[in-house]
Amino acid sequence: MGSKKVLIAEDSSVIQNLTKRILQMQDYQIFSAKNGKQVLKMLETDSFDIILMDINMPQMDGMECAQNIRALTDENKSQIPIVAITGNAKNYTMEDFNNAGINEYLQKPLNFDKLVDLVKNLTN
Repeated sequence: MGSKKVLIAEDSSVIQNLTKRILQMQDYQIFSAKNGKQVLKMLETDSFDIILMDINMPQMDGMECAQNIRALTDENKSQIPIVAITGNAKNYTMEDFNNAGINEYLQKPLNFDKLVDLVKNLTN
């Protein structure tokens, strides 16, 4: 059945690379996007098992992108679990995230054990 596909949407290459390395050790296939527009573009031709979504990105932020994903007509794609990654979670409540269609969120600096657990739980 092959390894699960994780899309990391994050404009910081440092966090992008760290997250990639950690998840590759767990045998995930990692794909990257720099902003919400890129995520939606990639979803036109590809599907993923989970999306890790930075909230503060240029061009289209994570909240808007999540709402767009939930509105997709392809049911498999519109149901992809989304984990928000945010440096300022206090700007949002869990209800805000839920309304945008986000399943879970992680605060920066990332706790990678928690990240790995979340990805495992949401992709199984």
